[in-house]
Amino acid sequence: MMNKVEKMSHLQKLQNWFAAECDGDWEHQNGIDIKTLDNPGWEVKIDLFETSKMDIPFETVMEKYEDPVDWMHLKKEDNKLVGAGGPEKLDKILTIFAEWLDE
Repeated sequence: MMNKVEKMSHLQKLQNWFAAECDGDWEHQNGIDIKTLDNPGWEVKIDLFETSKMDIPFETVMEKYEDPVDWMHLKKEDNKLVGAGGPEKLDKILTIFAEWLDE
């Protein structure tokens, strides 16, 4: 059990949000997909349809740096939060989603 002083990790927030949205029906049609890309990188898709976050605005995030593998974008599209980024951006994508959950 988490001590009151400890801060919940972004992964714990994602897990808790997912568990809260599972109602015996939603999880059969929706969910969270995390996969690798061949450029290389990560892609994350989080279904928001019929969830507590479906109608909450999300500001698109786009980052690109000089290094061709150092990039990231995250946007809300078709009732999903869709993110992709270079090989070291998975943590940042999940952190941004977790912070949005707190809004």
